[in-house]
Amino acid sequence: MKEKIYRFMQGRYGNDGLNRFLLLVVFLCFVLSLVNGRAGIFYILGIACLIYAYFRMFSRNMYKRRAENAVYLKYEYKVKQFCGTLKKDRQQRKTHHIYRCPSCKQKIRIPRGKGRIEIRCPKCSTTFIKKS
Repeated sequence: MKEKIYRFMQGRYGNDGLNRFLLLVVFLCFVLSLVNGRAGIFYILGIACLIYAYFRMFSRNMYKRRAENAVYLKYEYKVKQFCGTLKKDRQQRKTHHIYRCPSCKQKIRIPRGKGRIEIRCPKCSTTFIKKS
């Protein structure tokens, strides 16, 4: 039986990051359809995502599936970078103030507890006064 599955999947795309995300969306839609009173829309959305995930998995057009996955991975990377930046900023707020330059919007990190200080932007050399 295992050999038949291997032969069937030869030349087909298989599973990737986008498919795993789609299957997660399917699971969430099915859970929401059980919890929510208006279960129809989440159930239909879950079935549609499941069909699309299986279509991608059994597709023989590997070039298109790789391109779709590349677009997904690009957006996933941007979201991870944004979340990492938020986490880093949240950790630094305990010991530093983070200001933005009024002219070029560059982030500038200033240690807390220094009183009123004059800050010079390293990018555009604009000076402004803030409380630390």
